[in-house]
Amino acid sequence: MTRSFLATTALLPQGWARDVLIEADAAGFITAVTPGATPRGSTRRLAGAVLPGMPNLHSHAFQRAMAGGAERRSPQGQDSFWTWRETMYRFVGRFSPEDAEAVAAQLHVELLEHGFTGLCEFHYLHHQPDGTPYANRAEMALRNIAAARRTGIGLTMLPSLYRHGGIFGVPPHEGQRRFLNDLDGFLAIAEATRAAIGDDPQMALGLAPHSLRAVTPELLRGVQDFAGPIHIHAAEQPKEVAECLAATGARPVRWLLDNAPLDPRWVLIHATHMDASEIADLAGSGAVAGLCPSTEASLGDGTFALPGYLAAGGRFGIGTDSHVGTAPRDELRQLETSQRLRDFSRAVATVDQNPHPGRALYDAALAGGAQASGRRLGAIAPGMRADFVELDTRHPTLTGRDGDALLDAWVFSGQSNPVKTTVVGGRAVVEAGRHIHSLAIAEEFSAAMRRLLA
Repeated sequence: MTRSFLATTALLPQGWARDVLIEADAAGFITAVTPGATPRGSTRRLAGAVLPGMPNLHSHAFQRAMAGGAERRSPQGQDSFWTWRETMYRFVGRFSPEDAEAVAAQLHVELLEHGFTGLCEFHYLHHQPDGTPYANRAEMALRNIAAARRTGIGLTMLPSLYRHGGIFGVPPHEGQRRFLNDLDGFLAIAEATRAAIGDDPQMALGLAPHSLRAVTPELLRGVQDFAGPIHIHAAEQPKEVAECLAATGARPVRWLLDNAPLDPRWVLIHATHMDASEIADLAGSGAVAGLCPSTEASLGDGTFALPGYLAAGGRFGIGTDSHVGTAPRDELRQLETSQRLRDFSRAVATVDQNPHPGRALYDAALAGGAQASGRRLGAIAPGMRADFVELDTRHPTLTGRDGDALLDAWVFSGQSNPVKTTVVGGRAVVEAGRHIHSLAIAEEFSAAMRRLLA
């Protein structure tokens, strides 16, 4: 079966084009892209502006249930990432597999409705509340897969290896007991996840050694030869940098550059606190910086050094991490405007040949997100997944705009959502701005939240 769509205007690798016929096969891959085409009988018309769907390269799906609920000042004051983490540990003990699936499905709906079409799930909520593995060690991973299959989002599952509570080999915190595995237990989860994914073209497998706080060099060596994506948290917080310096004599990103085979398979999540040499060498490695601007702002992490990293040729993608935001527009806006606040400047992400920050950021995040996903994503082109988003050009935010100016308007103005249609693997999963199963999934999410907050 061939699915075909005719976009009035679409962003292609070579630039904007009009009357673009996009044809996809039954497996959801694009077979042909033809600008200047005419409608066919069974072709679906997309009257708005069509963009490649954005990959989301970093998610902890269960944290969607915490979003907005961990803001109250603690009795001690001086709140930070570390006090937020204590709240997360208390909350995480309440999740059943059914709750995890319901929360993941609601998250996927929200991401799809805002223009994300793929998700990298950095998955460390593995075990029962007391730390005992489920009968199937991959039970919680399978719940994320089930949610993705129901909602239609593309998924790269990243089982996370988590063993310790600090650099290197510090005993774990009691609140981390649901996360912990030795290498053999972790690899069993990864293999069961691989089996569940099978040959599904909507999905892929990667690995995620959680951080230098959670794995030793020996554990890292046990996974670093994996052929697919490898994601790791790095240099999110100044305290983490100080602890790594004290334990190893090196900053976290420098330690990874010197001791791990960083190459295009790797994604360093956050990488917020780097010195000039780390910025240059990470950019030169071909790895991706996984930026989560809304979460990084929410947790008080700091601001990524975007100008120097881009000048060095660095690659980045965007993620929603703790899901205080669920829109690609908001992540790109936060990324650019955080640079403006720090540097007293504007249009920071632009270069002479690309003066529109919306387009510059969108193009870069597409490429980095696709690389981080380990899937054929990020462009409306033959051989890629048929993942794309239609923006309603009659929406007040976009009225009268076209081309790169339209992207600027979407990213940098308004709060309402102009996403009209989202297509993943050639199948429309968002119609008229709503996910096709949003009502039922919202009811299940509400029931799960009532249990979690009881």
